[in-house]
Amino acid sequence: MSATADHAEERTNPAGRLGFQPGQVVQEIGYDDDVDQELREAIEEEIGSELVDEDYDDVADAAVLWFRDEDGDLTDALVDATTYIEEGGAILLLTPKTGRTGYVEPSDISEAATTAGLSASKSVSVGKDWSGSRLATPKAAKSKK
Repeated sequence: MSATADHAEERTNPAGRLGFQPGQVVQEIGYDDDVDQELREAIEEEIGSELVDEDYDDVADAAVLWFRDEDGDLTDALVDATTYIEEGGAILLLTPKTGRTGYVEPSDISEAATTAGLSASKSVSVGKDWSGSRLATPKAAKSKK
């Protein structure tokens, strides 16, 4: 395969585009029946294993946080999520798109991320109903490799 084929696959698999890598342990927080199953499967395919749930009792490399407006305080959810991942890990915050039930304002995401000590990247579409924001812990933000 050529490098071009690899790049094409990266564009078609949103998990690779979002920075997930083979061998990572990814913890999923906020799972419910409304989550995007295709995205979950793409992440599992990319990392080569199943996502671990909120009861996982070790440190994960990254976290996927499904969050809806009615889920409570976003800052608290982000702070809690950082306790599950290793220093330098990332959180993929997934929120319903504009017009969907549970939509979260981008300004609320930005404010909550800053308050939680995370740096936010731009928002990306990750499915029909969900938008994602990749949030980095301070060490990851400083050491962009």
